[in-house]
Amino acid sequence: MNSQIIFFILSSLSLVSALFVVFSKNPIYSVMWLIVCFISIFGHYLMLNAQFLAIIHLIVYAGAIMVLMLFTVMLLNLNKESEPHKSPLPKVAAIISGGLLLLVLLAAMHSGSLPGYISPDLTDTGYVQKVGIKIFTDFLLPFEMTSILFIAAMIGAVVLAKKEKH
Repeated sequence: MNSQIIFFILSSLSLVSALFVVFSKNPIYSVMWLIVCFISIFGHYLMLNAQFLAIIHLIVYAGAIMVLMLFTVMLLNLNKESEPHKSPLPKVAAIISGGLLLLVLLAAMHSGSLPGYISPDLTDTGYVQKVGIKIFTDFLLPFEMTSILFIAAMIGAVVLAKKEKH
C-alpha cells in the first residue's frame, strides 16, 4: 500500500512539473521544473528496483544536461522587446496536433490489452553488480569499443579546438 501511495505522489509530481515546464513563461523556471521532473523519474527508477538506471539518470540528466541547459538559457539574451512578432499559426497547429495525439493515445489505451501478459520478476534486476557482471562478461567487446570511440571523440575535440599557430 505504501508503494502505491509513493507511486501516485511521484506520478503526480512528474505530471505537474512537466506541465510547469511547458507552461512557464520564464525559461529559468522551466528548466528548474524540468529538474524536478527528472528527480521524480529518478524515484520511479528506484521503485522499479533499477538502481543503476536511477543513478545514471540522475548524473546524466539532472546533473550534466540540466547544467548545460541552465547555462544556455542564462547566456541567451531573451528580451521580449528584441523578439520579432510571430504568427499564432504555429501555436494553433501545435495545439491541434497535441490534441490529436492525445486522442490517439487515449484510444490506444482504451482498446489495447495485453492478453497473457505476465509481469516480470523485479526482485533481482537492476542492481549495479548484476549490470557490471553482464557488461564485463557478455558485452566486454562493445563496452571497450565504446570507450575507444569516446577517446577518439575527445582527441578530435581537442584537435578541432586547438588554436593554430601563425
